[in-house]
Amino acid sequence: KKKHRFRPGVVALREIRKYQKSTDLLLRKLPFSRLVKEIAEDMTTDLNEYGESGLRWQSSALLALQEAAEAFLVHLFEDANLCAIHAKRVTIMPRDIQLARRIRGPWGGLA
Repeated sequence: KKKHRFRPGVVALREIRKYQKSTDLLLRKLPFSRLVKEIAEDMTTDLNEYGESGLRWQSSALLALQEAAEAFLVHLFEDANLCAIHAKRVTIMPRDIQLARRIRGPWGGLA
């Protein structure tokens, strides 16, 4: 007997519904916090004798940053999807994201 295969797009739509229902964070916590700390390190000028900024982070602060970053990205991809649909396409391309960011303005829809 042949193995059952879903038609193209069915599994993709199921995956979309799954992620739209869930509220949990999708980016891994440790790589995200490493990135945040690295960027903060680059932005601080006063370094200690070990060449570190000596910044300390509350876990709740990192969590809040990650929540905000993921919300920002979801909103950006929604806008980029609208740009793609407007161009009569179903695939998001880099130019859709660039257009969405340009239309949003310098604050990226945060103000």
